[in-house]
Amino acid sequence: MTQKFIIVGGGIAGLTTAIALNKIGINPTIFEATPEINVVGAGLVLASNAIKAFQKLDIADEVIKFGRLIPSFTLYDQKGKPIIKTDSKAISEKYGVDNFTIHRAELHKLLLSKIDSKIINTNKHAIDIKQTKNSITIKFRDGSVYETDFLIVADGIHSPIRKKLLLKTTPRYSGYTCWRAVIENTNLNLSETSETWGTAGRFGIVPLANNKIYWFACVNAQQNDNAMKQFKVADLQRHFKDFHKPIPMVLQQTEDENLIWNDIIDLKPIGQYAFDNVVLIGDAAHATTPNMGQGACQAIEDAVILADELKNNADIQKAFKQFEQRRLKRTHYIVNASWTIGRVAQIENKMLASVRNLVIRLLPASINKRQLKMLYEVDF
Repeated sequence: MTQKFIIVGGGIAGLTTAIALNKIGINPTIFEATPEINVVGAGLVLASNAIKAFQKLDIADEVIKFGRLIPSFTLYDQKGKPIIKTDSKAISEKYGVDNFTIHRAELHKLLLSKIDSKIINTNKHAIDIKQTKNSITIKFRDGSVYETDFLIVADGIHSPIRKKLLLKTTPRYSGYTCWRAVIENTNLNLSETSETWGTAGRFGIVPLANNKIYWFACVNAQQNDNAMKQFKVADLQRHFKDFHKPIPMVLQQTEDENLIWNDIIDLKPIGQYAFDNVVLIGDAAHATTPNMGQGACQAIEDAVILADELKNNADIQKAFKQFEQRRLKRTHYIVNASWTIGRVAQIENKMLASVRNLVIRLLPASINKRQLKMLYEVDF
């Protein structure tokens, strides 16, 4: 009898995993909480480890068609003086396509196109599971229940199933909140990704394909701050008025209806992803702050590595456990390093910020090379 696999969650982790499983002869069913899979979000920067994973799935060339390769990344101080510049072309030559930008909706659309729509069930919000030795019963908010042999949990940082398995895993607030938007690049003609670290906050600019720009702005604030919720473009212009060009022009070209706001949260590293016939992947397992641009990358890695273990292990529980062993150390490193970078980047004290910038400027190139090696040399 064919073993049944269910994936809960139709985001990047769930869809990429479905594609990876299809390649090894496993045909999962996807249950997605929303009434239809409409992507809310802005831009993504994918590093070479994610592109390598897509190469394993034979869809890298198609993904690249929908995005844009950016030749460099520069970190600036508030006045526009470079702190450090990264040559993305050189990194791409060594590790494969890097600093690749794409609109989240475009990536989602491509992933969906690789999956038979008949296996996707929408408006199915999983709220609980019951495990027995031989099966798993999933309970949904609408009162329905489904049985499966194996369950892959990809329903994000607020995963009710993870909370059922690990009671004390609640999202952790970073201490800063964030606005995002996608705007036209026609008049600005920007061609590098960048971040500016100032004492009033951070501002990032990411050129996308089709002459668009994705930008983000992070400010220290109390969690769920009502004043921050109400911020409009004019408020951001006042807040970032002392930041260098082209930041004022970017904000000037943004409309209030373009703004997306949310607090930045992550999941403090947990010690277990595999639970017999259930496995956690993506943000349900290791949600990270966006400071290293690795959230989506790690979800994409998960898909390839999980499929690799399932291909090599007839014992599914063993495959899930092997997946956990391969992923724990790496994903914990990403979550912890990204958390630290965010704390350092959000320093408000002018003297400490000056010292931070000086230290980064003086860092030996070998340190940056070592970090790149840890990120981009993946085990598949």
